[in-house]
Amino acid sequence: MTTPIHVLGISGSLRRAGWNTGLLHAAGELLPEGMALEIADLADIPLYNQDNDGPNAPDPVKHFKQRIRAADALLIATPEYNGSITGVLKNAIDWASRPMSDSPLSGKPLAIMGAGGISGTIRAQLALRQLSTAVNTLIINRPQVQIMRSWEKFDADGKLTDEQSRQEIRALLEALAAWTRRLRGE
Repeated sequence: MTTPIHVLGISGSLRRAGWNTGLLHAAGELLPEGMALEIADLADIPLYNQDNDGPNAPDPVKHFKQRIRAADALLIATPEYNGSITGVLKNAIDWASRPMSDSPLSGKPLAIMGAGGISGTIRAQLALRQLSTAVNTLIINRPQVQIMRSWEKFDADGKLTDEQSRQEIRALLEALAAWTRRLRGE
């Protein structure tokens, strides 16, 4: 019997009905057996300030880092702003990566996906892949989930209705489960 996998989902969008938050909700509906998803909220995390790092970190930061540490894997849904990840996502990663010697991100399995416009979130995902190297997360390379023309794939309530996109998310979750189990030696 395999150990359950607890995944922490992180949306790079603060919008309640944001497409990328919608991707995480869809992921929650598509989880393989033995996998659970918890979605983090980045709204209360203040701007990074090294003066407040370590034991002086604000409570929302401490809580976020504890949730990362408790998770077996991470699933990030990133929008693309100005050709990169959002400031709120970069800020949260900056907090979680410090101090480097005790970062809960280090060695954590990671899968990414994104929903955006005509080109999806290709550049944001490339930026996140580069950033994942710096913080030592263990990102899976495939499958890649880049939802293009998102306005056609979500309903008015922010629910992902496109079946092809849902299948891609399911495949990503299965790959994340396999990758996490492999890294745990199962």
